[in-house]
Amino acid sequence: MTTGVSAKDGIPTPEFFMPHPNLSPEVNRNLTRSEVEGGVYLDDLSDGVVLEVETQNHGYTIITGSHGNDLIWGHPQYCPNPVAVKIAGSTWGGSMLKVRFLGRGMHLEFKHPTYQTIITSRIVNIRAKNE
Repeated sequence: MTTGVSAKDGIPTPEFFMPHPNLSPEVNRNLTRSEVEGGVYLDDLSDGVVLEVETQNHGYTIITGSHGNDLIWGHPQYCPNPVAVKIAGSTWGGSMLKVRFLGRGMHLEFKHPTYQTIITSRIVNIRAKNE
Protein backbone atom coordinates (compact mmCIF):
# COMPACT_ATOMS: atom_id res chain seq x y z
CA MET A 1 0.00 0.00 0.00
CA THR A 2 1.26 3.46 -0.83
CA THR A 3 0.08 6.76 0.56
CA GLY A 4 -1.30 9.65 -1.43
CA VAL A 5 -2.39 13.10 -0.33
CA SER A 6 -5.98 14.21 -0.63
CA ALA A 7 -6.22 17.35 -2.78
CA LYS A 8 -9.16 18.53 -0.71
CA ASP A 9 -7.64 18.64 2.76
CA GLY A 10 -3.99 17.56 2.51
CA ILE A 11 -4.59 14.46 4.65
CA PRO A 12 -2.67 11.31 3.61
CA THR A 13 -4.98 8.68 2.14
CA PRO A 14 -4.03 5.08 1.39
CA GLU A 15 -3.83 3.95 -2.21
CA PHE A 16 -4.73 0.28 -2.25
CA PHE A 17 -3.76 -2.23 -4.89
CA MET A 18 -6.11 -2.24 -7.83
CA PRO A 19 -6.53 -5.62 -9.56
CA HIS A 20 -4.74 -5.74 -12.89
CA PRO A 21 -6.67 -7.19 -15.85
CA ASN A 22 -3.58 -9.00 -17.18
CA LEU A 23 -2.96 -10.89 -13.94
CA SER A 24 -4.83 -14.01 -12.91
CA PRO A 25 -7.52 -13.75 -10.24
CA GLU A 26 -5.27 -15.78 -7.91
CA VAL A 27 -2.34 -13.35 -8.32
CA ASN A 28 -4.60 -10.32 -7.83
CA ARG A 29 -6.10 -11.98 -4.75
CA ASN A 30 -2.63 -12.70 -3.29
CA LEU A 31 -1.44 -9.14 -3.88
CA THR A 32 -4.54 -7.75 -2.19
CA ARG A 33 -4.20 -10.20 0.70
CA SER A 34 -0.56 -9.14 1.29
CA GLU A 35 -1.76 -5.56 1.83
CA VAL A 36 -4.53 -6.60 4.19
CA GLU A 37 -2.40 -8.99 6.27
CA GLY A 38 0.47 -6.54 6.43
CA GLY A 39 4.20 -6.63 6.10
CA VAL A 40 7.24 -4.46 5.62
CA TYR A 41 9.41 -3.43 2.69
CA LEU A 42 13.00 -3.90 3.84
CA ASP A 43 14.26 -1.09 1.62
CA ASP A 44 12.02 1.35 3.54
CA LEU A 45 13.92 0.61 6.76
CA SER A 46 17.18 2.14 7.96
CA ASP A 47 20.29 0.00 8.15
CA GLY A 48 20.58 -1.79 11.48
CA VAL A 49 16.88 -2.22 12.19
CA VAL A 50 16.30 -5.46 14.08
CA LEU A 51 13.25 -7.48 13.08
CA GLU A 52 11.83 -10.54 14.77
CA VAL A 53 10.12 -12.75 12.21
CA GLU A 54 8.04 -15.65 13.45
CA THR A 55 7.22 -18.37 10.93
CA GLN A 56 5.09 -21.46 11.46
CA ASN A 57 8.21 -23.46 12.33
CA HIS A 58 10.95 -21.09 13.57
CA GLY A 59 11.67 -17.65 14.93
CA TYR A 60 14.25 -15.57 13.04
CA THR A 61 16.09 -12.40 13.87
CA ILE A 62 17.03 -10.15 10.94
CA ILE A 63 19.26 -7.10 11.00
CA THR A 64 18.79 -4.97 7.91
CA GLY A 65 21.88 -3.94 6.00
CA SER A 66 22.74 -1.71 3.10
CA HIS A 67 22.23 -2.85 -0.49
CA GLY A 68 20.35 -5.97 0.59
CA ASN A 69 23.18 -7.33 2.72
CA ASP A 70 21.26 -8.51 5.76
CA LEU A 71 22.05 -10.73 8.74
CA ILE A 72 19.71 -13.54 9.76
CA TRP A 73 19.68 -16.27 12.38
CA GLY A 74 17.19 -18.55 14.06
CA HIS A 75 17.04 -21.76 12.04
CA PRO A 76 18.84 -24.60 13.86
CA GLN A 77 20.39 -26.02 10.67
CA TYR A 78 20.75 -23.19 8.15
CA CYS A 79 21.46 -20.20 10.36
CA PRO A 80 21.83 -21.00 14.06
CA ASN A 81 24.25 -18.05 14.30
CA PRO A 82 24.16 -14.75 12.39
CA VAL A 83 24.96 -15.21 8.71
CA ALA A 84 25.12 -12.61 5.94
CA VAL A 85 22.40 -13.24 3.37
CA LYS A 86 20.55 -11.51 0.56
CA ILE A 87 16.85 -11.40 1.39
CA ALA A 88 14.97 -11.68 -1.89
CA GLY A 89 11.51 -11.08 -0.42
CA SER A 90 8.40 -13.19 0.08
CA THR A 91 6.44 -15.66 -2.02
CA TRP A 92 3.06 -17.32 -1.76
CA GLY A 93 4.73 -20.69 -2.25
CA GLY A 94 5.21 -20.39 -6.00
CA SER A 95 7.62 -18.58 -8.28
CA MET A 96 6.11 -15.09 -7.91
CA LEU A 97 8.24 -12.98 -5.58
CA LYS A 98 7.27 -9.76 -3.81
CA VAL A 99 10.76 -8.23 -3.84
CA ARG A 100 12.34 -7.13 -0.52
CA PHE A 101 8.95 -7.48 1.21
CA LEU A 102 8.25 -9.56 4.31
CA GLY A 103 4.56 -10.35 4.48
CA ARG A 104 2.37 -12.17 6.95
CA GLY A 105 1.01 -15.36 5.44
CA MET A 106 3.87 -15.46 2.92
CA HIS A 107 7.14 -17.42 2.79
CA LEU A 108 10.42 -15.58 3.42
CA GLU A 109 12.99 -16.28 0.68
CA PHE A 110 16.69 -15.56 1.10
CA LYS A 111 19.98 -16.46 -0.55
CA HIS A 112 22.32 -18.28 1.85
CA PRO A 113 26.06 -18.42 1.05
CA THR A 114 26.23 -22.19 1.61
CA TYR A 115 22.73 -23.58 1.14
CA GLN A 116 21.69 -21.31 -1.76
CA THR A 117 18.00 -20.39 -1.76
CA ILE A 118 16.11 -20.93 1.49
CA ILE A 119 12.32 -20.64 1.62
CA THR A 120 10.77 -20.64 5.08
CA SER A 121 7.38 -21.78 6.28
CA ARG A 122 4.66 -19.12 6.31
CA ILE A 123 5.35 -15.92 8.22
CA VAL A 124 3.04 -15.59 11.21
CA ASN A 125 4.28 -12.32 12.69
CA ILE A 126 6.81 -9.55 12.08
CA ARG A 127 7.85 -6.98 14.64
CA ALA A 128 10.64 -4.47 15.12
CA LYS A 129 12.69 -5.26 18.19
CA ASN A 130 13.00 -2.36 20.58
CA GLU A 131 16.48 -2.06 21.99
